[in-house]
Amino acid sequence: MKITQYYPVLMVADVTATSAFYQAHFGFRALFAADWYAHLQSQTDENVNLAILDASHDTIPECARHRPASGVLLNFEVPDVDAVHDALVTKGLPVLLSLRDEPFGQRHFITQDPNGVLIDVITPIEPSAEFIAQYAADTLPG
Repeated sequence: MKITQYYPVLMVADVTATSAFYQAHFGFRALFAADWYAHLQSQTDENVNLAILDASHDTIPECARHRPASGVLLNFEVPDVDAVHDALVTKGLPVLLSLRDEPFGQRHFITQDPNGVLIDVITPIEPSAEFIAQYAADTLPG
């Protein structure tokens, strides 16, 4: 199978508000916007996409309908996590996990969208010696 594109689709109760959140805080723009679906794309990288879908829409199988996104963590890698952290805190977004360095090779913090979907904002950093061996040689961060 050849996959030509991949992006998450968040099933939510309020498509318009969720779409506006990602546009205002994470630099997305709407490529398609309806009251039941929005396809968003990063303003800086056309390969970064996110879709928002009304959880009650009839294209969702009945067994999954009316079950908004939960247990989801979106990772956004950025060049300067400190600057993003400061900007989002200034805008009033909650910080659920404080900005910190992790020994496995990330400097990050976690916030959330209006639906409770967790957003982990990350800048890769050099991992500690105990984690270096767990990386493929050509993927070592930092």
